[in-house]
Amino acid sequence: MKIVKLTTFIVPPRWCFLKIETDEGIVGWGEPVVEGRAHTVAAAVEELSDYLIGRDPRNVQDLWNVMYRGGFYRGGPVMMSAIAGVDQALWDIKGKALGVPVYELLGGKVRDRIRVYSWIGGDRPADTAAQAQAAVARGFTAVKMNGTEEMQYIDSHAKVEQAVANVAMIREAVGKNIGIGVDFHGRVHKPMAKVLMRELRDFNLMFIEEPVLSEHLEVIPELAAIGAAPIALGERLYSRWDFKRVFAQGGVDIIQPDPSHAGGITETCKIAAMAEAYDVAVALHCPLGPIALAANLQIDAVCYNAFIQEQSLGIHYNQGNDLLDYVHNRDAFHYQDGYVAMPGGPGLGIEVNEAYVVDRAKEGHRWRNPIWRHADGSVAEW
Repeated sequence: MKIVKLTTFIVPPRWCFLKIETDEGIVGWGEPVVEGRAHTVAAAVEELSDYLIGRDPRNVQDLWNVMYRGGFYRGGPVMMSAIAGVDQALWDIKGKALGVPVYELLGGKVRDRIRVYSWIGGDRPADTAAQAQAAVARGFTAVKMNGTEEMQYIDSHAKVEQAVANVAMIREAVGKNIGIGVDFHGRVHKPMAKVLMRELRDFNLMFIEEPVLSEHLEVIPELAAIGAAPIALGERLYSRWDFKRVFAQGGVDIIQPDPSHAGGITETCKIAAMAEAYDVAVALHCPLGPIALAANLQIDAVCYNAFIQEQSLGIHYNQGNDLLDYVHNRDAFHYQDGYVAMPGGPGLGIEVNEAYVVDRAKEGHRWRNPIWRHADGSVAEW
């Protein structure tokens, strides 16, 4: 079998899909994207095609190493996301060629389903209590929200009080047994992170995500000592070498690699295995489309330390199109009692509606995250 063609599709709301074709008619799909840099990643995929055309797609490990090690410069969000989408599509092809789900090729599943959480609120949290109640009514047993708006290095206690009030309203609305994840989103710097985390200690949070940006990993043990909640991070880390520093330093309880950013299924499985050796849990990052979610679930199926899965159904970013619009077999993601079942079809387990993908790619997108500014006019972290 030989790879004959790679085609990328920029589709709403903010995704990039990749189709890899073979000379035997078997097609694989992946989702290589950096949110806000979809066209850049698509260009990187096109450049990688020089290493892939004419090669056997079933040699996934070798092709991954060619893509990663064959270029003098490596790592980073763009290249690792491009590799990730290709890797997902290669596994999809191999599974389809053998007529089995990808997780069977990875040793077989350790679970039949995995808990999922629902996003509530938007970039600026509002009406989150009602949204949390609605999510619980739909069967979710866990929710996640942005914890705060923009925040300066040293900011007013009014912003702290508002963040705490938002969490308090949700806890009161859903009761003590619903998991609540609070995402600081890297918007908070160390001085205010210490204040916020002390104030949030009494809410029995499921985790606090990205309390500071990942480039400030050295402060994580200091924040972990506050004991507010398990600390989660990793969506802006892209390889096992990035995560090696996390594990060596300690303080992180949950890692959140994104299989559309962190080198695909091949690399994310290796990262998860490293985490297990350090007794660290996995909650894969996935605010993306159906191909990305299908790839995530193949990893969840085989990684013992995976405990919950992010998914984008109804997320505030999905304007115009949502998760299930691009697949024929909408029941591939079977949600029940706060869990989603592992897709059982060959490859990634989904049937992409290619005609619809082609049609929506005519519109495309140029999604960008908002640019926020502090009261003094300086740019704020989003």
